[in-house]
Amino acid sequence: MIRQWFRTKPIEQILADADHPTHRLKKTLTAWDLTCLGIGAIIGTGIFVLIGTAIVGDSHRPGAGPGIVLSFILSGLTCALAALCYAEMSAMIPVAGSAYTFSYATLGELLAWLTGWNLILEYGVACVAVAIGWSGYFNNLLMLAGLELPHWATHAPGGPDGGIANIPAAIIVLLVTIILAVGIKESARATGFVVLVKLAVILFFIGIGSTSVNPENWTPFMPQGFAGVGAAAAIVFFAYIGFDAVSTAAEEAKNPKRDVPIGIIGSLSVCTVLYIAVAAVLTGLIPSSQIDIHAPVAEALRLAGFKWGAAVIAVGAVAGITSVLVVMMLGQIRVFFAMSRDRLLGPWLSAVHPRFGTPHRATILTGVAVATLAALIPIGEAADMTNIGTFFAFVLVCVAVIVLRYTKPDHPRPFRLPLMPVVPILGTMACLGLMWQLPQLTWIRFGVWTIVGIIVYMGYGLKHSRLAGLSAERTLATRSER
Repeated sequence: MIRQWFRTKPIEQILADADHPTHRLKKTLTAWDLTCLGIGAIIGTGIFVLIGTAIVGDSHRPGAGPGIVLSFILSGLTCALAALCYAEMSAMIPVAGSAYTFSYATLGELLAWLTGWNLILEYGVACVAVAIGWSGYFNNLLMLAGLELPHWATHAPGGPDGGIANIPAAIIVLLVTIILAVGIKESARATGFVVLVKLAVILFFIGIGSTSVNPENWTPFMPQGFAGVGAAAAIVFFAYIGFDAVSTAAEEAKNPKRDVPIGIIGSLSVCTVLYIAVAAVLTGLIPSSQIDIHAPVAEALRLAGFKWGAAVIAVGAVAGITSVLVVMMLGQIRVFFAMSRDRLLGPWLSAVHPRFGTPHRATILTGVAVATLAALIPIGEAADMTNIGTFFAFVLVCVAVIVLRYTKPDHPRPFRLPLMPVVPILGTMACLGLMWQLPQLTWIRFGVWTIVGIIVYMGYGLKHSRLAGLSAERTLATRSER
């Protein structure tokens, strides 16, 4: 049985399965589309919401203060190391599934399953948290316009302030589900437009805010020392999640060997520069102690005297969070699709719509599940749970790229990461270091989720996987020859 856990799927078989007529996805995405998808997924809840908690801190960890700039640099460098590994693997194996597929080709079926299982955690929890964040900003926009939805329709049940359901969160998820079901090109176009809006809003904040920066607010720069900077880096890592979602759409790229690396590295580079600039302006506008953890960017402008600017930021936040939801749901759906195609999940999920060329069943399942959870469950500490699942995937991709260099040294590599194996080793160490900064409760939940995943694999995936079927066919053929 142990040998079955570590059986790998040949790259040739992965590419052949992706090109099978019943599971083939439409190839319509360009480098521009992929870069927009990456920026669309990266810039959102992290920079508009979580930056406040990272600066101020909470009961679980110290805040970074103005040192948040270093936190963004630290997280950005960590992601850059992982992004180079993703770029090489995506160009070699341009199919849906991202880290799950890469692990299957190099590290074996069990680790591939656990990678996919944790990507479900990453994307699923992120989608729910993003939908709830979108609802909050949307309600703020309505209030600025003189409208207000009833409390019961904007809050999940439970607690003293609970309502009946978060209806706006559910509605936006269902609308995104329709867009994703209709076609990937339509999704990319919508995301591209939204990306331009939110980039304009972020540049607006940097331009307006920089005129009122007071350098005295940057002192002390690291009030809690490097401990605060490191803890904040683990939080704002959530703000970078998304570039890996580009690799989940690799199968739908026109020229994946060139365009996917451009999309991954390009989107991460743009966002890192913008994040550092936003962090510097935000902490220079007002003292760190006055930063609001719920709407830090908009509230900072209001306190600095730009009340009208808060409304502009709210518009950008709604746009930004919408595009994040689109790409995060896209990633979730493509992981379901890839795991189903390998028969580690029910094969009905990998059906492709005859007209739209999208995995419509996986799309509908994801949309209904996320909409239900977003409407009924108040999500707390969602960023930590999303981050730990992402760190796990990043570590495995960094390890996988080393393994594949030694097991398949002659396989064509359209993009080769530099300084091999220094880059993936540093990427692994950096991810594990930030992972260690997460609270103990997050580790416990991660452990429970992983154990549940192993049970599901043992009960279903081990017996039904496509590799298990091919192995059984070869055994029967050998016996018949004898």
